[in-house]
Amino acid sequence: MSLDFRPAAILFDMDGTMLDSESAVTECWLQSAQEHGYHFDEAVQHAMIGLADPYCRAMLQLHFGPQLPVASLFARTDALYSVRVNAGLPTKPGLHALLDWLDATGLPKAVGTSSTRARTMAALGATGLLPRFQTVVCADDVAHAKPAPDIYLQAAAQLGVAPQNCLVLEDSDPGVRAAHAAGMQVIQVPDIKQPDAELLALGHKVKTDLGEVLGMLQRTFR
Repeated sequence: MSLDFRPAAILFDMDGTMLDSESAVTECWLQSAQEHGYHFDEAVQHAMIGLADPYCRAMLQLHFGPQLPVASLFARTDALYSVRVNAGLPTKPGLHALLDWLDATGLPKAVGTSSTRARTMAALGATGLLPRFQTVVCADDVAHAKPAPDIYLQAAAQLGVAPQNCLVLEDSDPGVRAAHAAGMQVIQVPDIKQPDAELLALGHKVKTDLGEVLGMLQRTFR
């Protein structure tokens, strides 16, 4: 199967799409929560996937109540995650082959992530991925993070490509909704959480790994 259009740019989410980092993030959250005397069940963990810090803060405060020490919880989680980032996070299967093919094809690439710029630069730098992208847009670069379209719209603008000519690669529900709201086509490669029927109703393509995405692009550009 090929795409029904030839994208002029590819926009990548980072965590869970390029980096096998969601499980590490989850473990850091669980450890931090436990140290603070709280338990994060699976529903809470899944609800935070793909969301920027302000949304997570508000969600956790609503879920656990005003007594939750949000600032301390986030600071400890960040400290734990920084150790993981500095050690080098693994990349998702098929990523480097996909990036190599895109380089050979000449398609511009951008990163659009719900992570902060500091966290993003550290992760992309530690994995050596940063030089492979023309631009990087993070949650703190825009007024509204995913599921709002701002991150992807800004990435497209910085590449000089119209939104309808962009293909977004995402793992999370908020990321898919952001790409859809931006008027872009999106391929979802789920990581920890599988899309539900409501999300699938958007009509986007879902693949098991980036190798399948590469195959689709190669067939599209034949």
